[in-house]
Amino acid sequence: MIIRQKMEIITLITFITFASKESVVVCLLPNIGMLSLYSLERYNTLILVAPTGSGKTTQLPQYLDAAGWAAEGRRIAITQPRRLAASTVASRVANEMGVDLGREVGYSVRFDDVTSPVTRIQFLTDGLLVRELYRDPLLSRYSVIIVDEAHERSLATDLLLAVLKKVQQKRLDLRIIIASATADVETFRKFFSAPISSPAAHRPRFDQRPEDLTRQSVTALHLGGRLFPVDVEYLTTPTPDYLAKTLSAVLAIHREELPGDILVFLTGRDEVEKVVSQLYTFSESQRSASRLVALPLYAGLGTDDLDPIFNFAAEPGSPRRVIVATNIAETSLTIPNITYVVDCGFVKLKTYHPHNGWERLGVTPISQASANQRAGRAGRVRPGKVFRLYTEASFSAMAPHTVPEMQRSDLAPTLLLLKALGIHNLAKFEFLSPPPSQLMLKALEVL
Repeated sequence: MIIRQKMEIITLITFITFASKESVVVCLLPNIGMLSLYSLERYNTLILVAPTGSGKTTQLPQYLDAAGWAAEGRRIAITQPRRLAASTVASRVANEMGVDLGREVGYSVRFDDVTSPVTRIQFLTDGLLVRELYRDPLLSRYSVIIVDEAHERSLATDLLLAVLKKVQQKRLDLRIIIASATADVETFRKFFSAPISSPAAHRPRFDQRPEDLTRQSVTALHLGGRLFPVDVEYLTTPTPDYLAKTLSAVLAIHREELPGDILVFLTGRDEVEKVVSQLYTFSESQRSASRLVALPLYAGLGTDDLDPIFNFAAEPGSPRRVIVATNIAETSLTIPNITYVVDCGFVKLKTYHPHNGWERLGVTPISQASANQRAGRAGRVRPGKVFRLYTEASFSAMAPHTVPEMQRSDLAPTLLLLKALGIHNLAKFEFLSPPPSQLMLKALEVL
């Protein structure tokens, strides 16, 4: 309690003008903790938009823990869209706090629960937190839930946010933080902006005035971070073969640019392995000391494969690493020594066709938000460069955000899950982005 009061006083002195604003822009990294703590004292839901490397995933949970939000047996939950991100970030936070992974800091993913009764900070996938609602509909052991990388708008993320809004109406003490580097703030603000007026089973965590029970429940913070300068280069003309262009771009960087590792974004495992094989062949043909080491990164890799990617310290004379990855490296994961990013401009997305019941996994252009996420990988530890294998006009023509998975997926499993949670009036259930009626009707027909 003393720590919380000290942080609140510092925040009030430094940011006294915040009380009259809905959002604020700052530049210093420590403010992400102080401003967030101050916001959580006044609002139930915080939309936190901060660039890559600002500490949303790793530093904010530690601020919350130090401020007492994990006291009395409660936990701070941080959800991730992917299992690899949950386990990797948990390991890093445990290392920064000087504790053993699985005790004060832990993670839970499918088939792997590395937590204990003393866990205060828990990283887990958003889908796993949704399933936890089966045994604990009010998520009573959590005081703060951080929904990280919300801009990806996965099916599990949208479903979790929709259910959390209902849970929050029963628990005025529950705080929700929606964190992203490129989120569509207005979409989240409108969804969570309804005043809280229903009776609460629990009083707020800290003393709350009666007039606060019907106050506006959401605010947004736009924070800056210590992001290094990033130069972005485009093609002058479109390329007919982005795989061949990727290979030539990597070799050009290796010949002409200063030392620093390269992160390459491709669409799937088959493309990743093909480019890794080609780079390996090139590296073996070089007899000089400046060789390339190509490493793949995609879902399903084992610990031994991930160790040379994440547990790495650059030394003088060491080979330049080329991390060839799918969009799994777009968010949360911090890869040491990345200086250059090569972005192919495409991603594999799954779409559902309700008229015939088929699902299709196809290659499609990324959104501007995804392109910016990929570019942010280059400026986390040093000034960097991004080589976009498409024209500037192509970037301008991209959609601002990726179409939410809720609007392009088979909803039968989702509706069945909602039924299992006791939500029977599906027609009136509030989704963050309501799915098309054809998808709803097809799902109900299947069920």
